[in-house]
Amino acid sequence: MTIDELARLIRGAMSRSHPVEIDGLGTFSIDDAGEVFFSHHGRARVFISYAREDSAAAVRLFKALEKQGYAPWLDRRKLLPGQDWPRRIDDAIASSDFFIPCFSKRSVRKRGAFQAEIRLALDCARRMPLDEVFLIPVRLDDCRVPERIRQETQFVDLFPDWSAGFGRVVEIIEKQSACRLINEKP
Repeated sequence: MTIDELARLIRGAMSRSHPVEIDGLGTFSIDDAGEVFFSHHGRARVFISYAREDSAAAVRLFKALEKQGYAPWLDRRKLLPGQDWPRRIDDAIASSDFFIPCFSKRSVRKRGAFQAEIRLALDCARRMPLDEVFLIPVRLDDCRVPERIRQETQFVDLFPDWSAGFGRVVEIIEKQSACRLINEKP
């Protein structure tokens, strides 16, 4: 799709008086004078990776992050029918500010998409400055976090006290987001 085609698509959607949100980035709207403007959300984009058996915990984390004002990404909430979901997931991971893999006794033994998402996130983390936090592993139960993750990254327990663990995740996101803002200033 060209830029002109995208612009026509957005303008067409807005002509029906609907703002158009570009997932996690911002919203195009029309003001009272008929001018198009873009509002950047500036919210941290957080990809949540999980095994299907842990979907209830992933949805809980999604809702809590959304309530905090972040832009969480969860396949069950963001993928649309007909989308090329493997490509969309890869794009969402690569464009995220943070990646939260949800480890559990079930997920650490599984093969499949969860493991592939973690590998892609590790590749993305390697391209970031060394002082930046990208990967925020969480444990949903008393499982053994894979060695490769344990060697490079601390994890957060969301059990037995979910609120305390979630508070720690928010603290990490807030501190890292503040550091990124400071480093972006000329």
